[in-house]
Amino acid sequence: MAQTQPSSRHSLLLLLACTLFPQLYASYTTKIGVNYGTVADNLPPPSTVAAFIKSQTTIDRVKLFDANPDMLRAFAGTGISITVTVPNAAIPSLSTLPAAQAWLSENILPFLPQTAVTRIAVGNEVLATSDKTLIAHILPTMKSLHDALSLANLTAVQVSTPHSLGILASSEPPSAASFRRGYDKAIFAPILEFHRRTKSPFMVNPYPFFGFDPSRAESLNYALFKPNGGVWDAATSVNYTNMFDAQMDAIFWAMKKLGYEDVELVVAETGWPSVGETNEAGASFDNAASYNGNLMKHVNSGKGTPLMPNRTFETFIFSLFNENLKPTVSERNYGLFNPDLTPVYHLDDFIAREAAGPASGPTALTPSESPLSSSSSKKKWCVPRRDASEAALQANIDFVCSSSGIECGPIKDVGPCFKPNTIRSHAAYAMNAYYQASGGHDFDCDFGHTGLITYTDPSSQTCTYPDAATATGLTARKPDRAASLTPAFHNNHLFICVQIIICFTFF
Repeated sequence: MAQTQPSSRHSLLLLLACTLFPQLYASYTTKIGVNYGTVADNLPPPSTVAAFIKSQTTIDRVKLFDANPDMLRAFAGTGISITVTVPNAAIPSLSTLPAAQAWLSENILPFLPQTAVTRIAVGNEVLATSDKTLIAHILPTMKSLHDALSLANLTAVQVSTPHSLGILASSEPPSAASFRRGYDKAIFAPILEFHRRTKSPFMVNPYPFFGFDPSRAESLNYALFKPNGGVWDAATSVNYTNMFDAQMDAIFWAMKKLGYEDVELVVAETGWPSVGETNEAGASFDNAASYNGNLMKHVNSGKGTPLMPNRTFETFIFSLFNENLKPTVSERNYGLFNPDLTPVYHLDDFIAREAAGPASGPTALTPSESPLSSSSSKKKWCVPRRDASEAALQANIDFVCSSSGIECGPIKDVGPCFKPNTIRSHAAYAMNAYYQASGGHDFDCDFGHTGLITYTDPSSQTCTYPDAATATGLTARKPDRAASLTPAFHNNHLFICVQIIICFTFF
C-alpha cells in the first residue's frame, strides 16, 4: 500500500498538469487580430510592418483588404494568419470555377505555404452597397472559390464575406432582431447554409461607436464596457451590460430565426476612433483606448455573450494604422499605431512583453506626444510620458538604478544631471540610459506604458543624454523573464501549486 501511493499521487499530479497547464497557456493566447488598411501615403513598407507585428506585438492574425502581393510576400515565414479580400468590384468576375481558379493561381498559390493564408473574404459589406449585381454574385463567387480551393487541396482555407449590422431590420433588443425582409430567406439562408456545409464563419462588423447616444453618459459607458445599469431584454430575461454583446446576440438571434444558430461568428471589424469631427463627441483617445482595451479583455475572457456563452470570438480590430487619405477625420483616426510605428495609445494586450516595467493599464497619448513627422531623424531617446505619475517614475528609477546594472551616477547629487532635482528629470535620464543600453529597441522604452520615444534631444548644457552612437559603454542587465510576467500569470501558477498541494495532502 505504501509503495503504490506515490504512484497514484504521481498519476494524479500528471493529470492535473495535463488539465491545468493547457488552461494556463490558453489564458495567454488570444483570438484578437487587426485590419491592415493602406489608404495612406505615409505608411512603412509591408516588410517593415510584418517584422514589427511579429517582433513587437502580440498580433497573430491580420486581415487585408486585398491580395497585395508585396504584403503576402512580407508575411512569409512569420506564422501570422492572413485573411485576404476579393475587392467588391471583382466579385462578379469570379463567380465561375475557371475564373476562381485563375484568381487563386495568380493571387494565392504563389505565396503558399510560406504565407499562412487561412481565409478569403469575398468583398466587404456588399449588401450595404445596395448594388444588385454584386449582391447576386456574392454566393456564387464564394462557392466557386471554395470549389477552386478544394480542387487545389486547400480545404483548410475558409471562404466568407463580412457584413455590416445594416443587414438587420432591427437589433434592439437583441431578441427582436431579424434579417432585412426580402434578404432573409433569399440571401442569408443560402449563405448560412454554405457556411454550415463548409464549416466557415459568418463574418460581421459590429461598431458600438455608431450605436450609442452621445447625449447620455450611461449610453457611452454601455458602449465602452464601463459600469452601467444595462439594457433589459424582456423576451430573454437578459440584462445586457455592454453594446458589443447586444449587437452580437442580435446577429445570433437573426441567424437562429432561420435555423442557423450553429454557424460560427467572426468579428471582421470593430474599433473606435481616437479623433473625430466636432459633432462626434465620443471620438477621443481615452474612449478609443477604453473600447479596444476592454473589448480585448472581454473577448479573451472566453465568457462569450448571454446567448452565446463560453465562446471566444475571433476578432479583428480596425485598424492597424491611422490612414491619412480616408475621407473623414474619424475614419483617418481608427489606428492603433501611427505610421512611424509608435502607438496612438497603449493597450497592454497588443504590446509584446519583452521589457519589464512597473506600471500597467490602457492609457492614451496626447496628439503632441505622437511623433508623426519627425521620424526622419535616426537618433531616438526615451523620456517619461506626460501622464506618468511620480510614483511610477520613481519605480522606474529604482528599477534602472538598482536592478538593471545601469550606472546612475550622473543623477546623483554630485552628478552633471542631478539638476533639476525632480523625479521626472531623474527618471528621464535613467529610462533613456536603460533604453540605449538595451539596444534602443522601442519596447525597451515601454516601462509599463510610462515611457515615450522622442526624436528631440532632451540634453541640456550640463547634462548629455546618451543616444545610439554614444551609448557604447552602457550595458543593461535584463530582468528575469519571470519577473516581467503579469500578476495573473503568477496567480495561475499559485492556483496550480495549491491544487497540487491539496492533492498530495488528501490523496
